[in-house]
Amino acid sequence: MKITKITTGLFFLLTASFLFVSCDQQSGAKKEVTLNTELDSVSYAIGIDIAGNIKKSGFETINSDAIAKGFEDIFSDKVPLIDPSAANQFVMNYFTKVREMKGKKNMDEAVQFLAENSKKDGIQTTESGLQYKILVEGTGPIPKATDKVSVYYKGTLLDGREFDATAEGNPAQFGVGGVIKGWTEALLLMPVGSKWMLYIHPDLAYGANPRPGGIIEANHLLVFEIELLEIL
Repeated sequence: MKITKITTGLFFLLTASFLFVSCDQQSGAKKEVTLNTELDSVSYAIGIDIAGNIKKSGFETINSDAIAKGFEDIFSDKVPLIDPSAANQFVMNYFTKVREMKGKKNMDEAVQFLAENSKKDGIQTTESGLQYKILVEGTGPIPKATDKVSVYYKGTLLDGREFDATAEGNPAQFGVGGVIKGWTEALLLMPVGSKWMLYIHPDLAYGANPRPGGIIEANHLLVFEIELLEIL
């Protein structure tokens, strides 16, 4: 996510939080706001959209009262608790910290899974740490690094969420050397006609670089079922 998108998103989240979750100054209780006007509805729509994006960025919870307080201080011309000139860097540092913590958690889960998975029947582990299980043993030729291939595949995370897949009758075509390391290594071992399950260590996938869309986070282990149809 770009810095400009984060800061703009936070501004709108502040706006939405102030409009819809305000604190009663005497009791401290939250006052719910109903959607009576078009502006109410638009404001709420902005809130859920931006809040969803921030949640995807790694936030599991957030202090809506503090958000509303920051917004109120600026529009009431009060001295804010954090210097506005340093606010953006403060936010960016926190986002970096959240991503690093999430990445470490995902890496720990990946390492633990692979250690346990390696003990299961049929699981083979290469020197690089790639794990695979042969579902169907093909008898055709094995691709070279310079070849282009046609495959069916389905990709999921450890929790079973599917993030990508080919459709029946519409296989993917790509160069063996033009995909993530785990895929390239597997394809250089697979005879045409094979169907394998791949368990790809984060270092053989996207590493610490989350993918657009927020599904594949930093250091996610990826699981693929792939069928090698032909060498093109």
